[in-house]
Amino acid sequence: MTTTRYILARMAQAFGVNRRQRRMAEAASEMHLLREAEQVLGQSVWEQVEEVEELGVEYWNLRKLIKERDEIRGKLEDCEAILADAHEQRSNLLGSKSDSQSDLEGERAELLADLEKLSRERDSVIQQAREIRRIYDGLKMKLEVLQREGTTDAIEKTKSRMIDLKGQFTELKQRRDVVAASIAEGDAKVDAIDTELAEERQKHRAEASVAFQQIGQANRDISSLKAQLGLIDTQMRQLFSEIGRHVSRNAFINDECRNAAKGHIPMIDVMRALRKSVAMNHRLAGM
Repeated sequence: MTTTRYILARMAQAFGVNRRQRRMAEAASEMHLLREAEQVLGQSVWEQVEEVEELGVEYWNLRKLIKERDEIRGKLEDCEAILADAHEQRSNLLGSKSDSQSDLEGERAELLADLEKLSRERDSVIQQAREIRRIYDGLKMKLEVLQREGTTDAIEKTKSRMIDLKGQFTELKQRRDVVAASIAEGDAKVDAIDTELAEERQKHRAEASVAFQQIGQANRDISSLKAQLGLIDTQMRQLFSEIGRHVSRNAFINDECRNAAKGHIPMIDVMRALRKSVAMNHRLAGM
């Protein structure tokens, strides 16, 4: 608000035109702009106010807070690096296999292929034995008939054939037992490999668990450090505002403030106009 507008508004009030809410709203908006300008000015000139005694507390507090902020930022960078490494470690552990695990899985695959061949061989032996048993049972029935008929040559020939079949059946039975023993041995080896694989996987999970713990701790540390940074930034903004307010009010009456404000006089002029406008709006609003 300019002086001319203030005079016109006072004249309007004399005739009963009172815009109190509007004046309060304008004052609030201008005060917000003024506070932002004070903060910007203070952030720009704070390094030049070391010699201003009235701002000693603000200046040295800022020096202290900036040092603390830099230390926290360093810690934050370290935590973020730890977090990235932990994420990469977890990804590698969950997505990769150790050499021993790969070897075990290859050995297991070979064993399973051999067991499948042995199973087919066992089935073939059992099928042959069944066929021989079936033929043997037929010859046995034939022998009973021939013995009743008294056909000597045919009886001897049938007995000889039955003896051959018994020998074949015995060989097949022994072969089946050997294959069954090989299958049992292979199954035992597969079970042992499965146990070793389970131990390997458990070891990977344990290592991944350590990475998960590191991730959780790093996230907690990062959250804490960011909260500390937020608090420091808030304190610094308050100190910047105090410095900007003091320098802008005393730039024309204090040599140290004048030196600090060099290059910012146009901004200070705007801030003075805003203070004057806020004061006039407050008077018009009856505050």
